[in-house]
Amino acid sequence: MVPLILTSFILFTLLFQSPISHSVQQQHQRTFLLPNQCDEKCGKLHIPFPFYLNSSCASVSTAFHLSCSSSSTLYLNIASQSYEVVEFVSDGILVGFPGSSICRQYNDLNSFGFSGNGHFGISVDNVIGLYDCEDSSLCKADCETIDLPGCDGNSNASPACCYPLSDHSAWDLGDGFSVFSKFGCRGYSSWAISRGSNTGKRGVKLEWAIPGGNSSKKACAINSNTVNATTVKGGFRCKCQDGFVGDGFASGVGCLKSCIKNGVEANGTQCYTKRHSGKTVSILAGVVGPVFIIASLIALFCLLKRPGKSGAYDPDQSHFHSTISFRKACRTRLFTYQELEEATKGFEDCQKLVHGRNGTIYAGVLGDGSHVAVHKVQCQDQRDLMQVLSRIEVLSAVSHRNMARLLGCCIDSGYTPLVVHEYPANGTLEEHLHQSRGLEKMGLDWYKRMNIAAEIACVLAFLQYEIFPPIFHHNIKSGCIFLDEDQSVRIAGFRLLESSSLTNESYSNNRSDVSDFGVVLLELITGSKNKDLPAAALQKIRSGKLAEIADPGLYYHEQPPFRREQIEIVADIATRCLLFGGDGKIGMVEVARELVHITKESIDGNGSKRGPALEETFSNSSLLQMISMSPDSIYVP
Repeated sequence: MVPLILTSFILFTLLFQSPISHSVQQQHQRTFLLPNQCDEKCGKLHIPFPFYLNSSCASVSTAFHLSCSSSSTLYLNIASQSYEVVEFVSDGILVGFPGSSICRQYNDLNSFGFSGNGHFGISVDNVIGLYDCEDSSLCKADCETIDLPGCDGNSNASPACCYPLSDHSAWDLGDGFSVFSKFGCRGYSSWAISRGSNTGKRGVKLEWAIPGGNSSKKACAINSNTVNATTVKGGFRCKCQDGFVGDGFASGVGCLKSCIKNGVEANGTQCYTKRHSGKTVSILAGVVGPVFIIASLIALFCLLKRPGKSGAYDPDQSHFHSTISFRKACRTRLFTYQELEEATKGFEDCQKLVHGRNGTIYAGVLGDGSHVAVHKVQCQDQRDLMQVLSRIEVLSAVSHRNMARLLGCCIDSGYTPLVVHEYPANGTLEEHLHQSRGLEKMGLDWYKRMNIAAEIACVLAFLQYEIFPPIFHHNIKSGCIFLDEDQSVRIAGFRLLESSSLTNESYSNNRSDVSDFGVVLLELITGSKNKDLPAAALQKIRSGKLAEIADPGLYYHEQPPFRREQIEIVADIATRCLLFGGDGKIGMVEVARELVHITKESIDGNGSKRGPALEETFSNSSLLQMISMSPDSIYVP
């Protein structure tokens, strides 16, 4: 009987929407369904808003006007120069070199004369290949590993020197490519790297934006956010909020509601229930009305007598899931709750790696034998869930060798999303420093601990200074630091849900990471994880009694004088992180610089141990290059 009652209730709800509500719904649909009437195409390229060929098409400025040559080749015209359009991306446009093939490997430094204007700027996602440079100090080792498409008949061809524009040590916003001539370079090539990818496409990526003089409130559609441009000063773009798709502009498609229909992603009118005509509603209302009144009374009586179920799954939560495009957040694999529950032995306490306000991370083994770390986040409502999914989307777009790879997530667990990371063979730093979970303590001598400390500092500095907008961990601790078979760092456990007490300002976020990292440094020195560690350790350090709290595994008294001095210097860095991280007097880049300096001394100087793997770690580190070549006097000799 209950199904029949519920059916009657649903039918009545659908039929008896008031005329005012129905009118609002129709208006809501029209708001999002402004079509792009042009749907222009040149060759194989579809032209997205705000770019256009025909002047009658909607746009926001004539600067986005394109020309199509022989119905096959698309050109962007800037001043008196035409640039062939290779590809459109969400925040930019990939163009070729004037007068030459995009696959030509050598170009004159002056061949690309454009450096920027109020609508376009050279994107920091470009990597430059330089040739015949007299000064190789600007060369970066990390970008040599970028997978390039075959060019000039040689798929393995790579320049002798490469430089990512995101480095900013030799090139800065507003510069053209001719700036590299001061290093004695005679030729160059360029390719653009998609964030989170290791594959480059030949050409120059130009970021586009709307000048700041245009009001973003007028330009952006309902349910969109304003995104500030990186290379166009004062420029902005419009981006649809989570749960909506489109170009985000009021004069374009706008933002269409996104949903899942019959297991397929849909948008726009497909996400709204069709209404019956007024006449049909009136007829059905006369029939269904009396039935509904009786059924609703019976339903109310049954529901009042029915005992509640504690912890039962709420189907209304899964309904909310249909309004979000989960493919954006989980770029890889969607796990089922059952397989993650089995992997973690029902989320048993013995599987816990980290527990706190940020959620709980469990160790697990999938059916195929893969070791994973499952981050379980408890959301209170739809807003929390949307925030977590948005955070996952941002993190999944970042690729760094010292970040634990995000494998996917589970979204069929109500308001408790599960995020799955790789879990390397050597477990967590906490397990090996404190012998938790019955694991034998790893032989972490001083230079290994320094390598770990430097890698943590470097990846945190990378996220804060090399990613825009910056990413902050908010929860760095030894349990979130995984170690692979080479004892190299993989960090996980990012705070996915911000509490109301946290501010969105970078200053406050940075303070949290610097202070937390100071505690990790103390753990590396003392081998202790007492909750009173910071206060107790600082008191000993200030009193000159560091030897009393040093980890016995470091054999502090048996170390040579220069090694004991290094331990004292790191203790001083930890002290400054805890005392001065809160007022911005010390930042993560400064910390990384000092730790890299000490680590290089540990493996290079004073006849100490030299590890090939460690040397390779730092010679190939983009962050070391960023630190050593920073314009802010951050230099590692």
